[in-house]
Amino acid sequence: LAGPALRNRLAGLKVLLLNVSRAVTRDVLITFSPTEGPRMPNMTEKGKAGKIQLPREMFQSLSSRTVRVVVTVLNIQQLHMFKEVNQTGRVLDNTVVGITVGEMSISGLRDPVQLTFAHGQLPPGVTRQCVFWDLSKGTAGGWSISGCVTQPGDKGTVCSCDHLTFFTLLLNPVLDRSTAQALMAVATAGCGVAMAFSIFTIAFCILLRCRFRLEETLRINLGLHVNLGGSLLFLNLAFLLNSGLSNGTQPWTCKVLGGLTHYCLLCCFTWTALEGFHFYLLFVKVLGTYIHHYLAKLCLVGWGFPALIVVVAGATGSYGEYRIQTVDHQLIARLCWITSKHLLVHYITNCGYFGLIFLFNMAVFGVVTQKSCCLQATGAVQGDRKAWKVALVAAGLFCLLGATWALMFLTYGTSSAPVLYIFTILNSLQGIFIFIWLVVLYYPKTKETTGSLSHIIRHDKTATVSQD
Repeated sequence: LAGPALRNRLAGLKVLLLNVSRAVTRDVLITFSPTEGPRMPNMTEKGKAGKIQLPREMFQSLSSRTVRVVVTVLNIQQLHMFKEVNQTGRVLDNTVVGITVGEMSISGLRDPVQLTFAHGQLPPGVTRQCVFWDLSKGTAGGWSISGCVTQPGDKGTVCSCDHLTFFTLLLNPVLDRSTAQALMAVATAGCGVAMAFSIFTIAFCILLRCRFRLEETLRINLGLHVNLGGSLLFLNLAFLLNSGLSNGTQPWTCKVLGGLTHYCLLCCFTWTALEGFHFYLLFVKVLGTYIHHYLAKLCLVGWGFPALIVVVAGATGSYGEYRIQTVDHQLIARLCWITSKHLLVHYITNCGYFGLIFLFNMAVFGVVTQKSCCLQATGAVQGDRKAWKVALVAAGLFCLLGATWALMFLTYGTSSAPVLYIFTILNSLQGIFIFIWLVVLYYPKTKETTGSLSHIIRHDKTATVSQD
């Protein structure tokens, strides 16, 4: 009875024995693969095997002895070994490589051991991490990264470690179930707070528009902020409806909800672009050209252009149920969004569209910052200009132009959970930042005209005309 069980356990174990002495003058190179085990380089098909490079430093302390280097390749799926409690990552090809040199315990190498794990294109949503089995973790051991450095590549990953033991490449999901649930809770709470401050922003801007009816420039500024606050309000509301109603909805309802969420997101992006365009006119053109029905035309673009994109995307059947899954295909959440079959629509209409807006708005941000510094240097701006207030206004302008959304370019593929948390929190707080920015920038207008943005623009325009 013990014979078949033993054969099954040894089926996933492949060993290479190699005698090495101090006379080694260069690094020892060994190749391995999950199917063929460890071999010398000329005995393995090129390009499809991993590599092990042992530095000659390891053998310099052997004096005249010859030691046996043992390289073991284990298939842990067959052996049922190296299973960590509550492990969320997946071992690449279920392969663990063990290296021992005689009976010595080797650690603290200046020239590290290098293991190259060969692989093709990895699935999206995973991070690569070189790990070793640490017997001191828990009761039966666990994976650890101490002393190992991960160097990702297109066709393989290099693990550089300063000691010898059992190594593998762990594929960790960016989103596991607990992280996804925590992110959803943070996003839901943040959306509620953002909706409240979006309402405060709209009310504050409407109040100022009614108070200063005769100042056209200020009315246009506040009108833009009202529309941006409205787009943020609708986006957060659409997200809350999506997360609450996406489970168990009819297909046509999910398509409508996905299109509505996409429309609100595109409106938010478009209004940040229009804010940047308006700031360009204020600080560069100094409103030298007056546009008839200027705010109405901006509203037509801000609310109409995203509708055109959504209609075209909806005509191609892009909207429906979108599933967020872990690496091992466990369902995390369902959303009504752009389906997985039409991800190109997402890359073009969301990533590409926002990428162009982000580049334009960052250029405007640089011009506005440079212009403001010049105005302060020439004495155009008078009054209390404390450092904290200037920094707060700059940070608010940064959020007003949608810079916090740029983190979405870091949340794909090899991103980590902290980046996702930062992205979720900052975008949830965007409405708060904008409200604080508006209060700091415009509230002094009610007490002191010289502190307002319109006064700076008027002063700069007057100075330009007088110089001409």
